[in-house]
Amino acid sequence: MTELKTRGEKAFSVFAQIMVIILVIISVAPFLLIFISSFTKESNLVANGYSFFPKELSLDAYYYMVSQYKTIIRAYGVSIFVTIAGTFFSILITSMLAYPLSRKDFKYRTIISFLVLFTMLFSGGIAPAYIMWTRIFHIKNTILALILPNYLMNAFNVFLMTNYYRNNIPVSLIESAQIDGAGEMRIFFKIILPLSIPSVATIGIFTGLAYWNDWINGLYYITEPKLFGIQNLLVRIMENIQFLKSGSAASAIGTVAVQLPSTSIRMALAVIGTIPIVIIFPFIQKYFIKGVVIGAVKG
Repeated sequence: MTELKTRGEKAFSVFAQIMVIILVIISVAPFLLIFISSFTKESNLVANGYSFFPKELSLDAYYYMVSQYKTIIRAYGVSIFVTIAGTFFSILITSMLAYPLSRKDFKYRTIISFLVLFTMLFSGGIAPAYIMWTRIFHIKNTILALILPNYLMNAFNVFLMTNYYRNNIPVSLIESAQIDGAGEMRIFFKIILPLSIPSVATIGIFTGLAYWNDWINGLYYITEPKLFGIQNLLVRIMENIQFLKSGSAASAIGTVAVQLPSTSIRMALAVIGTIPIVIIFPFIQKYFIKGVVIGAVKG
């Protein structure tokens, strides 16, 4: 019986490893294809489509990106600042809201939880949100327009943090701190928050990815080029290239505009946009997995 069980475990282990390898290939293949396509000659892409083994390689897309380096560096700076600032304040607001919701002695816990849940089910819409942010808060063409709307507080993250507090931080620990004379703010910042690193890392990467990949806020609220983030800049560059390659622009400017490597530039822009996430994610992966499992499954 033991031998059969051992054989079964070995068979399952081999099967699991094969499935993981297949999933890794499926996950990595699109990124590898994008990377290779960014080095593929434009004419080859147009004639043969995307390929892992292109017939001709070219650096034209990256030459074009280098020619725009000042604009790209400024856009990177805007995106990095917005991502860091937005993620920091989102974590702070989310964790501070989730903490009282996890306390059974907080008498307004039910009604506030309902209001948070309500935001997951219903939305006022784009037009009312635009009017509110531009006419009441006057954030148009300010850096706050890239931070405040849409991503600063997310109901899912609030409930994730609430479940983590409820299942992993003993009430006795809070009570002992209160007996020692600690106030709620001191308890939160000195005890609760340091013990919540896995969950904080989880909502941090969710929020950071949302801010980094966001181009909607820039599209709605930003018209000043100096405030374009990297994603908005990439969209504008592609729009400019498509315009230059259009019939009217090509006839006015000449054949040089028609020869712009638009497809390979699109791939190069995608590579540039994903590099920071690829670099950062491995360092917080262990916290991310632990926070999702503990904060969601155990709740």
